[in-house]
Amino acid sequence: MTLPPLNTETIWAILNDEVEDAIANQLVWQALGYRYDPLHEMWDHTAVPLDWQGAYPEPPDFIANRPPTVKLTRSIPPEDKQLLKEELGFKGYKIGEFGPRQTRRATIANWLLSYLKQQNRPQS
Repeated sequence: MTLPPLNTETIWAILNDEVEDAIANQLVWQALGYRYDPLHEMWDHTAVPLDWQGAYPEPPDFIANRPPTVKLTRSIPPEDKQLLKEELGFKGYKIGEFGPRQTRRATIANWLLSYLKQQNRPQS
């Protein structure tokens, strides 16, 4: 399956529920380093950070399950916690129009935006 490009348009599409949950998950999996090996019909996590490898040898469903989403939230650097608001002007969801699924999609969007920003930061 071809994933959409990782850019602000895709992040907005995640927030606006215009991207399937499976695609949103796969974008995070790819950024974390998970790769599917079709030859062996298994996930290769050798490029995944060690703390993720230990907790999730196979990529987790961030939208259906709270624990991996909590881990994702905790892995966002403090300076990037408000990127959705600061960079995209996202004002959040309206009361009564959101639940755990939307909250988890917002976490995915924020994490992906942080990941994008980190990729573009000069290395020290």
